[in-house]
Amino acid sequence: MIQTGAFGQKLGQILHLKDAPPSLMTRSLRGVQLAFTETRNDNPVPGLSGSFALEDAFLVSLKLHDFPDCELWENGKCVMKADVPAGTTYLYDLKRDPRYVIDKPFHSLFFYLPRSALDSLTEHRVGELACDLGVAHDDAIVRHIGASLQEGLRRPGEANQLFVDHMMLALTAHVAQAYGGLRPDAKPTRGGLAPWQMRRACERIESDLGGKISLQQIAAEFDLSVSHFSRAFRSSTGLPPHQWLLRQRVKAAKQLMTVPDLSLSEIAISAGFANQSHFTRVFSAAVGVSPGAWRREAQNAPESEN
Repeated sequence: MIQTGAFGQKLGQILHLKDAPPSLMTRSLRGVQLAFTETRNDNPVPGLSGSFALEDAFLVSLKLHDFPDCELWENGKCVMKADVPAGTTYLYDLKRDPRYVIDKPFHSLFFYLPRSALDSLTEHRVGELACDLGVAHDDAIVRHIGASLQEGLRRPGEANQLFVDHMMLALTAHVAQAYGGLRPDAKPTRGGLAPWQMRRACERIESDLGGKISLQQIAAEFDLSVSHFSRAFRSSTGLPPHQWLLRQRVKAAKQLMTVPDLSLSEIAISAGFANQSHFTRVFSAAVGVSPGAWRREAQNAPESEN
């Protein structure tokens, strides 16, 4: 899931980074690859950035560092200069060969979205995105999703595939609606999964508490799109798949904590958590007490309450 991949390698070359940045990858939308990458260079060698291959795809970039007086290029020409403030979002159309002069420290998050991923959200083609060069967007949703996925890069063992799929699907839908004119479905989602589908989906998720299974794999078993499956699953359970997975991990951990000889670190790994620290954070947030406190209370409870 976390890898350099072709996108990370190419972006590293374009931005003249010494090492290719790691990326979070997903193929949740009809097999189309999407990627998320963090790039940073506090002491760059001045020069014009490289070029992506021209393709029908977009970069959504969240800037984490001010970049004043940025010289912007498009289609092989210097178009303008603009201040790039931290916290703002920019969209780049890779068909236009967007580039810029790297002459100051930079720190950015990048989402790679092929056109086919956007169009897979609807039966109709999403309109052209608002990719006006130098135009900054104050986008709280991109900031939220970016911060969540950035944590996934920081703690790769905790970023299960269902979580990455869910976040990238949400980002794709948001970009299509906010910048491509896609109207959200006005019709409420009717019902959820059929009982047999719900049972099978839950079995598939529970069989892999480590979270390596993807939304695409589960949705494909029911011949559903990822977006349809996610909505239906949430309608049936009240939770998106990755949150439901965390709840099952907590449930499994509670069962394991009734075994006296198992350490909390052993329980954490057996229940699908990355480590004991991850286990403690998730369990405490869900239950309201730490695993150790819960275990002591459970061991001291009367037998009729266990």
